[in-house]
Amino acid sequence: MSYKKISVQNRFFTAYFMGLLLSQWISGCKPHALSLSQGNVREPSAQNQATIRVGEVSSMTGSEATFGISTHRGIELAFEEINQSGGVLGKKLQLMTLDDQSKPEEAATAATKLISENQIVALLGEVASSRSIAMAPIAQNSKTPMISPSSTNPRVTEMGNYIFRVCFIDPFQGEVMAKFALNDLKVKKVAVLRDVDSDYSTGLADYFTTAFKKGGGSVVIDESYTSSDMDFKSQLTAIRAKKPEAILVPGYYTSVGLIARQARELGLQIPLLGGDGWDSPKLVEIGGKALENSYFSSHYSTENTSPKIQTFVSKFRQHYQANPDGMAAMGYDAAMILADSMKRSKTLSKQDLREAIATTQNFPAVTGNITLNEKRNAVKPAVVLKIVDGAFHYQTTIQP
Repeated sequence: MSYKKISVQNRFFTAYFMGLLLSQWISGCKPHALSLSQGNVREPSAQNQATIRVGEVSSMTGSEATFGISTHRGIELAFEEINQSGGVLGKKLQLMTLDDQSKPEEAATAATKLISENQIVALLGEVASSRSIAMAPIAQNSKTPMISPSSTNPRVTEMGNYIFRVCFIDPFQGEVMAKFALNDLKVKKVAVLRDVDSDYSTGLADYFTTAFKKGGGSVVIDESYTSSDMDFKSQLTAIRAKKPEAILVPGYYTSVGLIARQARELGLQIPLLGGDGWDSPKLVEIGGKALENSYFSSHYSTENTSPKIQTFVSKFRQHYQANPDGMAAMGYDAAMILADSMKRSKTLSKQDLREAIATTQNFPAVTGNITLNEKRNAVKPAVVLKIVDGAFHYQTTIQP
């Protein structure tokens, strides 16, 4: 597979290069070529390139680095399979990846660089909704098709008709966890603890709250924190006083693990509930036994016996000596849907490619058959996973 990485800013080159070498050593992959664009040299147009250039913006470092690394590995695996099968329209796919350091402003800078300097045909990314929201206007204004693997906030695709996603959205994910709490756990009183710095967390909390109340439940307290917080005992003490039967914590794994530990230290032994932002092996590393018997919604389960899923899991494990989490599967599916759209597109012009992506129907993806609706959102099921003995186990599937 032809592949290169480009630093967002030259002053970060040395640190980024060292990070790249470390990433390659950890993953066990063969080294990839690294190159920098030189000055204002014009790249050949997309139609005349020897390869088909696709940009990726991911959080390879920073607070949610496991999201970016997992997604990148899924995309990389898909591109390798596609190129080994002859590529697309007789050309190899070339993945050009930039690290946004888990920062929205860096995601915007990276998207601008890939589009304006490197003449990419399409853009894959981001995982976090706040970073996709920062990138989307840039892709839309340049009429570059952008596919987010895992950003679930509705605002992402509302940015314009060139913006797509292959994951479910938070209104559905919130409804999934509300129904699961009411019908499966038989819970009637819930507390909410949301990250007010995160579009993802606040949106998911709102949608869960609406669905939970509609179903007959009550939210007895709604507390908040910021992503930089390390101490949550004040909020958890207030929650304890309200005696809920479960706590919704719709944040990212970095904070959720700490919240779980502090909740148990305060004697809160009730289940914690969350969304796909929990889906990282780092969650259990941080939270440990405090997360036992908690639940979260995600995109698929490695325990699913589907031949398609098990083939993907086997190939991923062989490549990276790790289990593919939901972000890895979503990255793989996003890349495969993009390649399928390229094959169906009249030409590789951005307009024709946008039209092809928009007509994706019943695509047989790893995370379930995917159809993109008129709002460019995926219609697909969600799964609920339970944490038992430090592992994520399949609990149930919720259809849209």
